[in-house]
Amino acid sequence: MVIGDREPRKSDREGGAAAIVAVCVPVAVMLGLGLWGLDRDGMWRDEGVTFQVARRSVPEILRLVRGVDAVHALYYLLMHAVLAVHPGEIALRLPSVLGAAAAAGLIAALGVRLARPRVGLWAGLLYAVTPLVGHYAQEGRSYALVTAGAAGATLLLVRRVWWAYGVVLTVTCLLHELAAPVVCAHAVTLGLGRAPRRVWAAWGCAVAAAGAALLPLLLVSRAQAGQVGWLPVPGWGSAERLLREFAAGPTGVVFGVCVLLMVAGLGAGRVAAVALPLLVVPPGLLIAVSQVRPMYDDRYVLYALAGAPLLVAAGADRLTGLVRRVRPYDDRPALPAPPHRGGPARTAGRSPRLPLTPLAGTLAIALVFLHYLPLHRQDRSPAHRPDNLAVTSAYAARHLRPGDPVLFVPSIGRRAVLAYPKGFRWAWDIALRQSGPRSGTLYGREVGAGELRRRLASVDRVWVVAEPYALTSPWYPSNPTERVKLAVVGEEFRPLSAGLPDGPLRLYVRRTHGAPGHGTHPAVP
Repeated sequence: MVIGDREPRKSDREGGAAAIVAVCVPVAVMLGLGLWGLDRDGMWRDEGVTFQVARRSVPEILRLVRGVDAVHALYYLLMHAVLAVHPGEIALRLPSVLGAAAAAGLIAALGVRLARPRVGLWAGLLYAVTPLVGHYAQEGRSYALVTAGAAGATLLLVRRVWWAYGVVLTVTCLLHELAAPVVCAHAVTLGLGRAPRRVWAAWGCAVAAAGAALLPLLLVSRAQAGQVGWLPVPGWGSAERLLREFAAGPTGVVFGVCVLLMVAGLGAGRVAAVALPLLVVPPGLLIAVSQVRPMYDDRYVLYALAGAPLLVAAGADRLTGLVRRVRPYDDRPALPAPPHRGGPARTAGRSPRLPLTPLAGTLAIALVFLHYLPLHRQDRSPAHRPDNLAVTSAYAARHLRPGDPVLFVPSIGRRAVLAYPKGFRWAWDIALRQSGPRSGTLYGREVGAGELRRRLASVDRVWVVAEPYALTSPWYPSNPTERVKLAVVGEEFRPLSAGLPDGPLRLYVRRTHGAPGHGTHPAVP
């Protein structure tokens, strides 16, 4: 078995038209699913970060990533160019839709290259209908683009176009440095394919060039490792959850069939040598490293999902071959036979018929999608995300009066203001000293603990935007300003609920009477 050889393949014999259809259909399906419901109202917190950072100037973005979020630097610069054309939620998510569509086509192209058109068609469609893919295809973050890059690099590895492989690998890892484990998956693929020494040498040069380009990002992001300090140590539950998310059907019979077909696909030779390392190696490495230094999250290895539909499709193709002898028709082309004397030419063996096997597999995938349609609909609801920043801003617009003080506990709660500033336009951010763009931070710099106490002492009412854990758990922040927020709000104020509907903001009033009235304060620029 040789990966990326130049020997004739079955896909060559079945015709270029079938290969083109096998690639284009998944792209069209993924594009349609990605655009469906893309205009849902409201960004959630991570999208809000992308939106507010990408709308800064290039010097402000570069200043920010020197201190935080260096891992997303290239993505922020890309989105800066996109949002410069039209700043809005659809434009924010559209690159992810296009990335997911490209990934579906590249996965299909891998199936065509390694096996035959129907394997590519099924693999691309399975990828497109997977609920997890639909989720990240509609999120304004880099993960769908990274998946497209990883799939593209894998196809170039198989085709052995080394200069392009190095370029695509570099760009993919610059979009998110935790795409780097795909290199280890490719090394396993070359080992399983018994690649000759010259191939290893060419691959090594491409990887070395990509590593040199990635080195500055690694050095900067190493100092920012505290950003993922909230990640837990992954266990076996993480691996099981990932397997379910990577399957076209995460529960029930569909999940069981997907797993069985993956197992059957392990005997698919060339496909398995590419798909299995891609599926297993990156998550396995990241989970192993995270036992010592947690840095694993499912979305960081989304690109490994590309291996799952390839294995499922290859397993289905193998089973199809086993039952071929009992099928009345198949999708092989008719064989020409010598003409009879005095009569027209006839066809030997089979008469031309529709490709029933690819159509049957496509129909099965369509039924899987219809079965899990409620999951897809639910994912397109704004309520399905952890929070909706537009709701917070709309509530503020209805209830805040000019000059009302607003306190964010902790400071990351300020993301609603940054994503949707209109609702907070005339409010006073009582803890803010310098805005995010001017300070080179995500959420701005706040005043010291003493100054915040003085500011809070001057008001008798304050609106509080608090994270769920901030006021209802034994959270004890190390930052002195954050501790003052908790102490003053808890000791000197009480929540006022009369006449106000429940919402993301809560009005607090001073416990004692006769406190100084609040005045109007200008917002910090």
